[in-house]
Amino acid sequence: MDDIVTEHAGSVLRVQFNRPTKRNAMTSAMYVALAGIFNEAAKDENTRVVLWHGAGDSFCAGNDIQDFLKNPPGPGESPQAKLMEALVNFDKPIVVAVQGAAIGGGTTMLTHCDFIYAAESTKFHMPFINLALVPEFGSSCSVPARIGHVRAAELILLGTPFDARRAAEMGLVTEVVSDKDALARATDTARKLAAKPAAALQASKRLMKQPFREQIKAAMKAENGEFSTQVRSEDAKEALTAFLEKRKPDFTKNIKSPATT
Repeated sequence: MDDIVTEHAGSVLRVQFNRPTKRNAMTSAMYVALAGIFNEAAKDENTRVVLWHGAGDSFCAGNDIQDFLKNPPGPGESPQAKLMEALVNFDKPIVVAVQGAAIGGGTTMLTHCDFIYAAESTKFHMPFINLALVPEFGSSCSVPARIGHVRAAELILLGTPFDARRAAEMGLVTEVVSDKDALARATDTARKLAAKPAAALQASKRLMKQPFREQIKAAMKAENGEFSTQVRSEDAKEALTAFLEKRKPDFTKNIKSPATT
C-alpha cells in the first residue's frame, strides 16, 4: 500500500496521506515522494489545484520517530528540505482538509497552504521545543508574521497545543467545520478554484507570496542549519529516547556543574 495516494478529478489533484494506523506520520521516503508530487503538479498543465488530506482520523502526526532516528536531517538537501523547497515555490492553490492530529510538520506544512478547513476534532501542536528541536518549514518566520510574536511564543517556545477554534481565532485556518463535512468543504473550494482562469489564479498567488517568499526561504535555511545541530545534541537524544520509552525527559542531567576554584 502506498503511503501517499494521488488521484486526478478533472483539473484537481487529490493528495492523500495513507498511513492511518500511524496517524499519517511522515517517513523520509514520504517527504521525497511528496516533494516529487508537488514538483510534478507545478509543471502539469492539467493540474490547477491541489486538494490535500489524510486517511483515517488524523491529518499528520509529524515525523515517524523510528524513521527519524535512523535518518536525522542534515543542513543540506535533506528529504524535509526537498519538500520545503517544493512548497515554497508552488504557485497553484493548495486546499487542505485537516482532522485529528496535526503535529509538528503536520502543522507547519499548513503554513504554505491557501485554504485550510479544520474539522472540529483537529488538535494542532508544534512540540519542537519539547524534543529539544527548533521549528521547521519557515514557521519561525511565518507564524509570528501572521499572529504576532506573543502568540507565536506561546505556540513555539512553550509548545502549547491548540484546537481548531483557537487556530481560527488566530487566523491560522480558513474555517472550522464538522468532521463529516471537512473534506467535502475543501473539495467544493478546490472545484471552484479549478473553474477560475488558471494563469490569473497562479499569477495572483505569486503576487501575494512575492513580498515574503525570500524571507521564508531564508528562515528555512536558518532553521535547517539549527535543526541539524540540535537534533544531534544530548538534549534531543534524551527527548527522543524518552518519547519512545513513554516517559518524561530529564534535561537537567545534561547541565554542567559550575567550575570550582
